[in-house]
Amino acid sequence: MSTSPAGPPPPADGLLSAARRNLRELAHGLSHASHPSTPLLAGAPKRWQRLLPYVVVLALTATFIPVTITVLTSQYGVPGALAGALGVAQAAPLLMLAHRPLQAWWIIFPADVMGALVLLAHPDGRHDVWPWTAPGLVAYLFLLLALGLRETRRTLVAVWAATALAGAVLHLVAPAERNTGSALLLPILGAVVLVIGGAVRERSEATRRLAEQETISEAERAQRTLLEERTRIARELHDVVAHHMSVITVQADSAPYRISGLPDPAREEFASIAAAARESLGEMRRLLSVLRSDGTEGDRAPQPGLDRLQQLVEATVRAGLPVELSLATELAAGPGEVPPAVDLSAYRIVQEALANVVRHAPGARTQVSVRVADGHLNVLVVNGPAPKPASPLETAGTGHGLVGMRERVRLTGGTLDTGPLPDGGFRVAARMPLPPSASPSAPPPSEDL
Repeated sequence: MSTSPAGPPPPADGLLSAARRNLRELAHGLSHASHPSTPLLAGAPKRWQRLLPYVVVLALTATFIPVTITVLTSQYGVPGALAGALGVAQAAPLLMLAHRPLQAWWIIFPADVMGALVLLAHPDGRHDVWPWTAPGLVAYLFLLLALGLRETRRTLVAVWAATALAGAVLHLVAPAERNTGSALLLPILGAVVLVIGGAVRERSEATRRLAEQETISEAERAQRTLLEERTRIARELHDVVAHHMSVITVQADSAPYRISGLPDPAREEFASIAAAARESLGEMRRLLSVLRSDGTEGDRAPQPGLDRLQQLVEATVRAGLPVELSLATELAAGPGEVPPAVDLSAYRIVQEALANVVRHAPGARTQVSVRVADGHLNVLVVNGPAPKPASPLETAGTGHGLVGMRERVRLTGGTLDTGPLPDGGFRVAARMPLPPSASPSAPPPSEDL
């Protein structure tokens, strides 16, 4: 039984093209910084944190320039002028570590290689290391750390490969008596420093992205909450509008029977009005089915209004919250000429405000006032601070209540003012306009309930 032959090996040109592509990416990483020339810690909240990188690079430069010059002249016998030039070239670019570490590498790395070639022409001492001097090696590690904190993995790999390759080439061309231990030591220590710097940078990037995602999620959550509140308000207002449309339908259908002697054109007009009202009711029901969540049914009870505020307050008092209600006399028996949307909004605002008091300040004394003044319906809910033995049921609410209040007031064309009080309580004040026919003269305060 013969076995099927193995697949053909990958073509050589495919491997070569992949290798060329990787080399191009490494070269691009070495020649293009992955970040703008903004200083490290530029976004720190405190000024001393923003100045810290500059202090560090100034200290490094002030330390390594004289140390490098001294080592080159005393241990390697390099002439003073040449040692000064090499020391400045190898250490002065450390000033760029705070904002342009990759550009600093392009200066320090060739300067280190040039210094190694210069040292070949000078006698070798017993304790001299080559090709990298001790101060040059330490300064280069600081450079690699700065690169690890700012550059991408591709750039770090390219920098490490260039460093290791330069050390290997210098090791091969060095005389046998040369101590080339630093050629192997720098790639090992450099790899450790690059890994540490890269890990810190990636952790910082992950933290920043997480904070941005949390900000986006919070904005989306607020938008979703707003849409949910608007949908809930739309479902409630559907019942109000449907009631009026039903009245129109009944009146239009019964008009020919209630009014005798109607001409045929008038009868047809009433029939057309009734048909249009029924069609509008059907469209509203279909719209409501879209707004209603899956699996939920419509509320069959009539929507509450000002006539049920007393029941709401009594239920809240039975729940343990001391509440006092001040309801204008002309509103105590019912909303009268108050528009249904304002009537429903006033009830819901008081309901949400009392619910917030129960959640955040249980046991706090609360006053509810509903009055008509200057053509507006004024709803005021004020609670004092919670008693000390009591603890809030929620320390940080979702904000649904305030969102719903704002949307209801905006729907009626009114204004809403909410905020904490100096004594630790909270105030909710809504002002909703009334049509001229629905603005009775406000009675004296002594007649309020």
